[in-house]
Amino acid sequence: MTERRVTVTAERPYDVIIGGGVRQQLTDLISPWARVAVFYPEPLTTVAQCLLANRSGVHLFCLPDAEAAKTPEILAAAWRGLAQVGLTRDDVILSLGGGATTDVTGFIAATWLRGVDYISVPTTVLAMADAAVGGKTGVNLPEGKNLVGAFYEPRAVLCDLDLLQDLPSREVVSGLAEIIKCGLIADSQITNLVVQNPAEACQVSSDRFADILSRAIQVKADVVSGDFREAVAAGGQIGREALNYGHTLAHAIEQQTAFSWRHGEAVSVGLVWAAAVAQRLGLLTPAEAELHRRLLAAVGLPVSYQATPWNDLRPIMSRDKKARGHSLRLVLLDGLNNPVIRSDVDEMVLADAYRALAG
Repeated sequence: MTERRVTVTAERPYDVIIGGGVRQQLTDLISPWARVAVFYPEPLTTVAQCLLANRSGVHLFCLPDAEAAKTPEILAAAWRGLAQVGLTRDDVILSLGGGATTDVTGFIAATWLRGVDYISVPTTVLAMADAAVGGKTGVNLPEGKNLVGAFYEPRAVLCDLDLLQDLPSREVVSGLAEIIKCGLIADSQITNLVVQNPAEACQVSSDRFADILSRAIQVKADVVSGDFREAVAAGGQIGREALNYGHTLAHAIEQQTAFSWRHGEAVSVGLVWAAAVAQRLGLLTPAEAELHRRLLAAVGLPVSYQATPWNDLRPIMSRDKKARGHSLRLVLLDGLNNPVIRSDVDEMVLADAYRALAG
């Protein structure tokens, strides 16, 4: 499989390297730094121990798995650990893991000594397509997801597709939600490739999968390069907030279900709901809204949801990061590949679209 490279030209340009075995480049990549602090979840202990086995000055820090790592308590423990080994600005922090590991490790790097260098080796489809690229870092509070965080770019991202080979099918499918989202907001070729052969799109060893992943990373790189700090959304300009398509409802579902729903599964439902809202506002045709369902269902993602009453989810959505004051701002599509922001959509429209999720 051919190695692919996407450059993110934001405040500190860096490369995202995609291909089988690319983590082998890590030894040369980290050679300028004196020591390395590696943060990883417990299931990846063996991979973490082997990653830099021949390199001196490596300190391993095991994190809780998944969203359990993204708490202020884990942050404080990590900071104390770095203090105990004496990590300095001449050293580098390395993230090995999925999206939650990437989120919290990036925030550790952003805040330790007011910022030290950071490299990411994502190990899930979701992390490769989304969390590891773009420089968003964060942790959760009981009141909401990613409410505390920072914009902080890595020095490099290594997307080693070999690390996906033993990934459970549910994890692969969950990550495809972010890839399909990129197709809907910006790159119709992604949606074409998925429609043509959904089964092959789910095979992490296939060229089709490598193509849609690389295209999704390119979409994110293009958006982030133009609006790294999510600062340009005004008037007809939407900027980085386009990447939040489907996420307003998704984050509420994740929190309401205590993160028993995977992020991509919640995003899938959020995309279907956002399309239903847009259809009711006359922004999407019925066929365009149905395309959302068809794409997501074709790869095995959920397209319905009825576990939580709307009146329980709606207050959580008001704490979404895109909210301004009491206004709920939604990323919607005004036609495919044309994201827009709509504020103060009629509450009856929102509720009606949610009722449609019951199937």
